[in-house]
Amino acid sequence: MPAAIKVKNLSKAYQLGQIGTGTLQSDFKRWYAKARGKEDPFLKIGETNDRTVKGTSDIIWSLKDINFEIEQGNAVGIIGRNGAGKSTLLKILSRVTAPTTGIITGNGRIASLLEVGTGFHPELTGKENIYLNGAILGMRKKEIKRKFDAIVDFAGVDRYIDTPVKRYSSGMYVRLAFAVAAYLESEILIVDEVLAVGDAEFQKKCLGKMNDVSKGEGRTVLFVSHNMGAVQQLCSECIYLKNGFISLTGPTKLVIGKYLLSDNNQSSQWIRHDNYFDNEYFTIEKIATVDESLSEKAVFTNNKKIGVRIEGYVKKLNSSVVIGIAIYNQDGHLLFWSTNTDKNTSEWTSLKEKYNKLVMWIPQHFLNEGSYRIECIVAIHFREWIIEPEKNSPIIYFNIEGGLSESPNWLTSRPGLLAPIINYEKLED
Repeated sequence: MPAAIKVKNLSKAYQLGQIGTGTLQSDFKRWYAKARGKEDPFLKIGETNDRTVKGTSDIIWSLKDINFEIEQGNAVGIIGRNGAGKSTLLKILSRVTAPTTGIITGNGRIASLLEVGTGFHPELTGKENIYLNGAILGMRKKEIKRKFDAIVDFAGVDRYIDTPVKRYSSGMYVRLAFAVAAYLESEILIVDEVLAVGDAEFQKKCLGKMNDVSKGEGRTVLFVSHNMGAVQQLCSECIYLKNGFISLTGPTKLVIGKYLLSDNNQSSQWIRHDNYFDNEYFTIEKIATVDESLSEKAVFTNNKKIGVRIEGYVKKLNSSVVIGIAIYNQDGHLLFWSTNTDKNTSEWTSLKEKYNKLVMWIPQHFLNEGSYRIECIVAIHFREWIIEPEKNSPIIYFNIEGGLSESPNWLTSRPGLLAPIINYEKLED
């Protein structure tokens, strides 16, 4: 079976600042070289696309030497930090922009949903835009008409279908745009992070439809998202982009694990004094995962205790203040909270109004294999948040690989979120 998409030596360069060579003669030479299929004679050797570092070149490689193949019917996730080149790659695959170098081979029609408003004319009604998009895909009017009712029903915009889309909310826009892309008969469906605009119910509906499109109809799906749970639910394979290069490709679970550990954060984080973690009670200076010898680590086996070390200044003692952690798995599900008041007595009184170091231990044989994130908790008896998880908390990541059981029967991750060892006792008759 031929590949649905084949990408060979793909690169995309952007020029920062003023566009152009500076002279009409040079601009003509550039145009003439492009018309003959030659390389741009004025393209300088540029820098990699690391947005965190100030460079010296005006040329930035948004993508560099990208190579991959996607088989027909596969659902493939594309993940990476903001600025890694994900959206640029999708725009090139969708023919929205051209590559600087490289070859792309596509087998079939492509429907893409890249950002709110892509492919829609704001002055046309929802109904007119459905027919326009179908015509762009090369569909006949009767084919579009056959799909029309299903598109409107899925989008849930029946009342507004004869209203110009410029009057739609962003959520309505995305609902209709996704329904058009999913239901019109394209062989390849490309979806960017734009689904984040919709509500939770609609996102779930979209994931279900993309799953049907891939597994049920044998169509190819490329999905960019920062929601690792959604990527893992939909995609069997993943491409991890970093600074414009492919860092890793392979099974989704493996790629997501490496991404969460290496690209989002390190195993420890130092906190700046002037940021929003500062408060009048306890200012966090550092958070890290450590082993039993208190050495910083990012990868553990689950048959060892895992320590979470927090360092910071106690500015004002208050027995009502609690300090703790929240732990989430790689799908974003909260596994548990723990604070220094889990037992009847608080350890707060043993702290001093100075720099303090605390450590909390996650029991061995508790967490399953996978990637996890830790966020800090500081609150006044949970009635008043000082540092709140998923809002203004510092974050670190760690991995668990192996050590899941004392039995040889378990050599890989176990079903379920947790992997405890539970004793079974034989009762006497």
